[in-house]
This record gives sequence, C-alpha cells and structure tokens, in this order.
Amino acid sequence: MQLTDENYYSREANRKYMSVSQYKEICGTFGRPACEAKAMAELNGEWEDEPSTALMVGSYVDRWFEGTLDSFKEEHPEIFTRKGELRSEYKKAEQMIERCQEDPLFMGYMSGQKQVIMTAELFGVQWKCKMDSYIEDHAIVDLKTVKSITELKWVPDTGYMDFVRYWGYDIQGAIYQEIVRQNTGKKLPFFIAAVTKEEYPNIEIIHVDDIYLREAMKSVEAGIKHVLDVKSGKIKPHRCGICNYCHKTKILRQPIEIKDLVDGMR
Repeated sequence: MQLTDENYYSREANRKYMSVSQYKEICGTFGRPACEAKAMAELNGEWEDEPSTALMVGSYVDRWFEGTLDSFKEEHPEIFTRKGELRSEYKKAEQMIERCQEDPLFMGYMSGQKQVIMTAELFGVQWKCKMDSYIEDHAIVDLKTVKSITELKWVPDTGYMDFVRYWGYDIQGAIYQEIVRQNTGKKLPFFIAAVTKEEYPNIEIIHVDDIYLREAMKSVEAGIKHVLDVKSGKIKPHRCGICNYCHKTKILRQPIEIKDLVDGMR
C-alpha cells in the first residue's frame, strides 16, 4: 500500500500500519488511560470521536503551517458565527499563529518540509509517520498546541512530570527518529515546537533528549506484543470505563458498591 495524504488516515492504512496514535490508544500514556475497546471500535469503523474544540483549535494552527487553512475553513463552517466572523476560540488560534510568526527561531524550526510521510519496520510490524516539519539531514519537528508548557502533572508513584512525557510525545519522537533513520541512514534530533492557548500564548522549541527517546523506545518494545495481540483479535480488548465510547456502549450487569466508584468501573 502506497501511503498518500488522501489515504494516510484511512481504515485500510490503520489496519496495515501501526502508528504512534494507535499505539497510545491501545497502550495508554500517563495522561490518557488506554481504552483498547474504543481503539478497536475505531479501527473497525464502529466509532468515531466527535472532534473537541481543543482539537479543532490545534488543527486550525496545524493547517495554517501546512498552508491548507483555507480548505480547513471550507470544511468546517461551524468555526464561524452567523455573521461570518471567527468564533472566539479560533480568534485565539489566530493569536497563537501570530505569536509563532513573531519569533524567527520558532519559524525556522517550522520551515522544513510539511507532512512528510515515511514507513519502516519496527519490532516486526510496519509503522507509519507523518512529520509536521522535516528538515532534511538536520531535524524532525512536531508542532504541539498545548494548554501550558510549564505546568507539571502529578503522576502517582512517579511525581511531577512535564507535558512531553505525560502525553507520550517522547514515544512519538522515538518512533519518528527510528523511522527516519531507517529511511535515510541518519539519526536526527527530535524537537517539539510548542505554542500555548493561554491569554498571551507562550512558545518554545523543546529538544527531546535521546536519553528520553531510548527510554520511550524500550517501553514500546515491552508493550508492542500486547498491542498487536489486541489489534489482531487474539486478546479481547479491555474497556477503560471512562471514555465516551464506554459510556455510550455500557451494558449494566449488576449493581455496584460504593467502593467501586473509587476503585474504577470496568
């Protein structure tokens, strides 16, 4: 299968290839519990999440950098008011874009080839990736629109954690770096170009050190067999019990106890 912009996100491509987002859906991250059942429902065309406003704002910024913002606006007339003005959330997206444009370093890292697709075999399975800014021979850059760059998240048994590892962006960096290495023979540094949705958008170019990428790759190596067993149907997918898919498809079997509200329902 030859991957293109048109079929990259298709069910056929998602069945044939593993991707970072698919891996994290099944395996989870510190910030997002895994829901194997939802991941498989999406893969089988039985479920599709409604895009949140936060996701749409991120897409707005992404599409500006891609140079396809006009088509995004045509695809999503709901981002406009009846008067034809951008809704407030997307005015914030415009402000975020303007802040990025003001900074030469930020724009320099985002000046690479856009949405470059590559594939490679890792751990006995074909993976795909699509890079926001690929600076050939120099860097892999991924654009992130985030709530905050500096806010730390508390993780039980671990302590406070930065947003990069909390949301599994180190996993993304590790996989992208290896895919590029297999395709080009060069191990490139991975950077995150982050811009926040705060009143005054904050920006940063973050180098994700190879130490973190190696740790992330080890976690993928440890988890990939289970992920593939779930994807192939060898293992019944587990339900997280807390996502929209689980709420929508829940079937009550028996009453629960008060303690179950604390322990978590499955």
